[in-house]
Amino acid sequence: MTTTTFTDLITDESQLRDVFGWPSARSLNKQIERLDQHCRAIIAKSPFLLLGTSDATGRCDVSPKGDYPGFVRVLDEKTIAIPDLPGNNRLDTLTNMLHNPQVGLLFMIPGMNETLRVNGTVRLVRDADLLESMAFQGKRPKLAIVVDIQEVFSHCPKALMRSKLWAVESQIDRRELPSFAEILRDHAALGECDLDELQRELDHRAESMLH
Repeated sequence: MTTTTFTDLITDESQLRDVFGWPSARSLNKQIERLDQHCRAIIAKSPFLLLGTSDATGRCDVSPKGDYPGFVRVLDEKTIAIPDLPGNNRLDTLTNMLHNPQVGLLFMIPGMNETLRVNGTVRLVRDADLLESMAFQGKRPKLAIVVDIQEVFSHCPKALMRSKLWAVESQIDRRELPSFAEILRDHAALGECDLDELQRELDHRAESMLH
């Protein structure tokens, strides 16, 4: 395996500040330590978030979480609960949390270019009353990821504006890329297999595990 080499590296914060400068007071002061009415409104409308974790050695992972708008429950101004529904049982995110409870979340709403960032620590909770209150269409989560909030701030829209993420013209023809079945076959070294049959199996599994 080859590693790309570079000769001009930034190795400390002073070098970094020489390139980018310092944040404005407004950028610093927008960070708060609790959920106000604006944060609550965004979470109530959000059907999707990205959840960043790392293990005890610092290896990082980001996992998407999505469901109906407002699937993340605000318990109080310092606490939210994320229902954890069945997946592929790799449990990368949950295992990381057992070793390092620090997490970062990014809430997104389709059509909205601003995002909400939440950082804090987690507890993996199985209290029956909480899980029952988070049940949806007869499906109760196996556990709740409860986040104790340390900091919250809104994130500017530039990244989503540049990417035109929500624009219809940004949507690709899915056929431009390999199917999920083809990618899985190659990554998992499945060898010769019927790709159409594998894709039907994957589609059925995804649909059956939604709720």
